[in-house]
Amino acid sequence: MLDRLPRPLQQLLSPLALASYAAWAAVWLGSVGMLAARGAALGWAARIALLVFLAAWLRVLACAPRQLRWHDDVVLLALAGSAFALIALGPTGTAPILLVLLACVLAERFDTRGLTLALLTVNLLLLVLLRWRWQVSWTYALTSVVAYGAFQVFAALVLRYANHAEAMAEQLREVNARLLATRSLLDESARDAERLRLSRELHDVAGHKLTALKLNLRALARDPALAGRRELAVAAGLADELLADLRGVVRQLRQHDGLELGEALRRLAAPLPRPQVAIEVAADARAADAEQAETLLRIAQEGLTNAARHGGARRAWLRLAREGDALALHLDDDGRVRWPLVPGHGLTGMRERVERLGGTLELTPSRHGGLRLAARLPAGAGA
Repeated sequence: MLDRLPRPLQQLLSPLALASYAAWAAVWLGSVGMLAARGAALGWAARIALLVFLAAWLRVLACAPRQLRWHDDVVLLALAGSAFALIALGPTGTAPILLVLLACVLAERFDTRGLTLALLTVNLLLLVLLRWRWQVSWTYALTSVVAYGAFQVFAALVLRYANHAEAMAEQLREVNARLLATRSLLDESARDAERLRLSRELHDVAGHKLTALKLNLRALARDPALAGRRELAVAAGLADELLADLRGVVRQLRQHDGLELGEALRRLAAPLPRPQVAIEVAADARAADAEQAETLLRIAQEGLTNAARHGGARRAWLRLAREGDALALHLDDDGRVRWPLVPGHGLTGMRERVERLGGTLELTPSRHGGLRLAARLPAGAGA
């Protein structure tokens, strides 16, 4: 059910997100009433701090870690500031829970060293507030800091392992898709080689012998003793028809020279959870050889991976067609793209592959809102 929703909504309604909402609600119930009992101003300040935290938290959940930008530093400061503001308002039993959620965000933003320093800073500030704002004993303050610090570390590690598992699963799906596509390409290469061998055998062997048969029948027809035989004329006619049929079969086989990529492209896209890909392959769009076919498959794979990983695309449209003397692959998606586009290693590798075969690669805005990738290869590239 969630897979049908836009990517941000999927993240906002994920099980971990729902658990965080429950934690936030618990902090609201445990803090607002207690602070409001000490003064109306404290109650309203607590509500404002919690609402700011919730708004920032929703922003974090709706934005994938790979898409974080400079203004998300402001969101991070809003999370930390609102959490510590709530704690600074006075003693409550649940306010430090927000720091556990903050630790999850810190785990997304920093490496291990940075995360360690950030958590030490957070808990040092918590110790200061507990000791001098809440006026609790050193024993209670240190015990609380150790307890909440342990929960923060646990939450950060769980998130790290979850992200690592998700990344590994995504890599496994990509490798599986690539293997399936490569297997399909190998099968098509074997079929193409067999078609080529068969056409050559028919043309060189059977065609040669039929031509010799026709010549012998003509020689017999010039013999006065056999010239009037109807069987000889029938045999000559059958030989002519058989040779014409044989040439037609060879011509038909030759029309299918090259590698058909429709099945390989479908196998490449099928294991990927997103985007949903509509594939269109023209009947005459056949790769000249394995190198050209491999290049087109890798371009399609990299384009779909980028659409899902960086653009958050839900749908993509892949088309392979013959355009004049070139084979053209077009890939459009409905994801998000920041312009001007800064090519990474994947796009740079794609361009190098295409240019090595004498082709071109263009990256432009798609009419669907995402990226349009257009690769053109000479029809005989690599042949």
